[in-house]
Amino acid sequence: MTTADQDGWDGPDPARLYVITRGRSGPAGPGVFDLVTLIVSRAEPTPTMQPEHAAILRLCRSPLSVAEVSAYLELPTSVVTVLLADLLDDGRIEARAAVPKAELPERALLEAVIHGLQRL
Repeated sequence: MTTADQDGWDGPDPARLYVITRGRSGPAGPGVFDLVTLIVSRAEPTPTMQPEHAAILRLCRSPLSVAEVSAYLELPTSVVTVLLADLLDDGRIEARAAVPKAELPERALLEAVIHGLQRL
């Protein structure tokens, strides 16, 4: 009988998640990551590296958000942020803030442009 059959839980094995994060429940430092933080690899995986760390480095050769990394690895975001914090501390990844929303010009400027175009 599987875990899902016993208690309805069909997610990753909690014991496996505990091992992956070495018992940590969150990054040690201040919260650097949110769901839209972009992650980019700055190094190649090494043979002695934890498999999940290596997978992140391979995935993030092109920028991916924390949410995308979590989805591709099929791991909870909380676990992925612990792994990303390890890689960031080692200088193996770069965390970039998501592109901010563009500020719209003031309404008066837009109206002046429209009136100027109408006069042409």
